[in-house]
Amino acid sequence: MLVTDVGDVKVYNLSAGKALPDWLSDKKKKESQRKNVDVNKRIELIQDFDMPCVATSVELSLDGQYILATGTYKPRVKCYDVNNLSLKFERCFDSEVVKFKVLSDDYSKIVFMQADRFVEFHAAHGRHYRLRIPRFGRDLEYHKPSCDLFLVGASSEIYRLNTERGQFLQPYTTSASSINACEVNPEHYLLSVGSQEGTVEAWDPRDKKRCGVLDVAVNVKNSETFPSVTAIKFKNGLHMAVGTASGHVLLYDIRAREPMLIKDHLNDLSVKKIGFNQEYDAVYSLDNAMLKIWNEHTGKQIAYIESSSNFNDFTTSPGNGLFFFAQEDPKMLSYYIPSLGPAPRWCSFLDNLTEEIESETVQNIYDDYKFVTKQELGDLGLAHLEGTSMLRAYMHGFFIDIRLYNKAKAIVDPFAFERYRKEKIAKQIEESRPARLQLKSKLPKVNAELAEKLQTERELGSGKLKTAASGLLVDDRFKSMFENPDFEVDKTAHAYRLLNPVLTRLDKARSKKMKAMEEAEQAAAEQATQMESEGGSTDEDLFSEREESSDDDQTWTKQVKKEYKKIRQEERRQVDVEEDNSDEPAIQVQEKEDFTIGHRNSKISRAGLGKRLAASKPVEVKMIGGLGNCQMTFSTGKKRAQVDRKRQTELRKHREERRQVIRPTTSLGLKKRMQKK
Repeated sequence: MLVTDVGDVKVYNLSAGKALPDWLSDKKKKESQRKNVDVNKRIELIQDFDMPCVATSVELSLDGQYILATGTYKPRVKCYDVNNLSLKFERCFDSEVVKFKVLSDDYSKIVFMQADRFVEFHAAHGRHYRLRIPRFGRDLEYHKPSCDLFLVGASSEIYRLNTERGQFLQPYTTSASSINACEVNPEHYLLSVGSQEGTVEAWDPRDKKRCGVLDVAVNVKNSETFPSVTAIKFKNGLHMAVGTASGHVLLYDIRAREPMLIKDHLNDLSVKKIGFNQEYDAVYSLDNAMLKIWNEHTGKQIAYIESSSNFNDFTTSPGNGLFFFAQEDPKMLSYYIPSLGPAPRWCSFLDNLTEEIESETVQNIYDDYKFVTKQELGDLGLAHLEGTSMLRAYMHGFFIDIRLYNKAKAIVDPFAFERYRKEKIAKQIEESRPARLQLKSKLPKVNAELAEKLQTERELGSGKLKTAASGLLVDDRFKSMFENPDFEVDKTAHAYRLLNPVLTRLDKARSKKMKAMEEAEQAAAEQATQMESEGGSTDEDLFSEREESSDDDQTWTKQVKKEYKKIRQEERRQVDVEEDNSDEPAIQVQEKEDFTIGHRNSKISRAGLGKRLAASKPVEVKMIGGLGNCQMTFSTGKKRAQVDRKRQTELRKHREERRQVIRPTTSLGLKKRMQKK
């Protein structure tokens, strides 16, 4: 028994397990069963549950007591009694069976549609009657109220065979070129047929008229295969599921033309059969590759069952989690999913058994035998064993005992194990290394370079730096740093220019460290050998490392000082340019106002606010630097002290000039004249 986990659902493969080839003799089988414990522990739910070549279809009787399966070759039907867990009877046909329908509650009335256009009716004792239809058939359905058997196929007509009267009735003529599937509603007995053109036609057997046409293909988009209808299944009187050749399943309410839900199998394989589990709201849809189990309301997948061969048909009893599959392989499969319902009464022991089984992988079917081709057999030097009991021909090669194969392999290639060991060691070393190509997520538009550095540190770093980088990338508090343009790093700022030599040195040191780690991993063996021969690292090596580190410190210190001097020079040049350009007067005199030098402050103080603002020169403010290292410069009008000093200098110069050109009054003799008077 093989157990697989599909999400939270356990799927038990009751047909899996270690088995012995059929071509072994009974004596060898007994010896293998006695020696091999795994074969003895294998579960065989139903004895001889297989076909000689291919199983084409499987059905469960209405009372749930019999499992009927058809297959080839030779074409046959097998009936299994579930109470005895064994085969009840087996019958053969002249042609392969396309479809069959159980008409009674047990196996006493069965109708088979065959590939040569014959329809056979079987009773409990065997074949009852055989007749032929005009066209090749593809599906059939039984209408209980009227006892009519509907047969559809490569024709636009729906053939009606009345089983009570034993004759054909007037067929229904559809608008389709051919019909692939048909289904009768179990509540109101409405007949629905699916056409090659992707439509579903509904017919009422009471008045023999068509009730309506539903276009399914128009609702299937972006499909390479035309969505012909291949399967139809009713859940109840109102809800219906339609499967298409493009791998889509559409759920409909027959009162509306638009589907309630569309489920895509995503493999472009034709849907062969659909089923419902009303208790758990689950839908079963089968194609060649797998059976998908999904929720009918949301479309979410619950579980799936894959096949190593192509699936042809499946059946399950209502309300139970036991499935039976017919596939293009001699072996028919049985699966059990406990989450979809309990086991049937006849195999209730499965519930207790599955609780004790843990998920594990079983060995292949032929673990004691190795399959080799004819070319591989010649390379091993065992071509002379062809035709002997040591080899068993199978398909395009042979089965050989695994012990004989290992011995021959060791003789032909004695170094195979050593080569395998080296490859295994190299693989483990490669897996332990970090991936050389790291797929990084999409970088943000703001501070992309910083985000890339943080991602690299998170993937390749270690310790506190790795933790801090991970926190910055996922913490919502720092989200604006990578979204808001106001937080963009200004590389022209003085603070960034001063820190850039330090950051560059750290990046170089980190890159150098990562490169050294990679080189150390690649040459681990050579370095270990060298250390043993030299006796480890010497004091001279350690001194050279410290000297190299000291040189690095001096280098980045000089770079920081150089950058600082460069910034100060730029600031001085900028201030000088601003002082040269500031030649405008401090106060602009308005018209009709006389602001003299002596009364300048009083005039301005007595003027209104608007005039004072208009008379004053706007202050120019400029910010230099950032992150706390700021400097503010501004330019205003000339100060009053400077103006007064200049005026005094001019007055002093004027007095000196006047003193040089003025004539003394003594030359006029005014003093003597005054005395005479």
